[in-house]
Amino acid sequence: MSNIRMYSTGFCPYCQRAEMLLRSKGVAQIDKIRIDLDPERRKEMVEKTGQRSVPQIYIGEIHVGGFDELAALDRAGKLVPLLRGQV
Repeated sequence: MSNIRMYSTGFCPYCQRAEMLLRSKGVAQIDKIRIDLDPERRKEMVEKTGQRSVPQIYIGEIHVGGFDELAALDRAGKLVPLLRGQV
C-alpha cells in the first residue's frame, strides 16, 4: 500500500473524515503532519500544495487534495487502485 501523508490540525472535521475513509479502505498508517502545532510545517504545506486549508493529502508522491477530492476519487472507483500503487 502507498505511503499516506496528510497535513492536518487537531480540530478539523474534514481531516477526521479523510482519516476514516482511508482507514475504511485498509490504510493502517497515516503520516499526519499537524500544522497547528508547527508553523513551519504550515508554511511547507502552502508552498507544496498552494492551499491553505486542511486536510491536504498525499498518496505516495501524488497530491490528492482535500477530503472532497479524496471522496470523489473513492466514488469514481479510483481511490483503492491509487492506494495500491496501480496508477
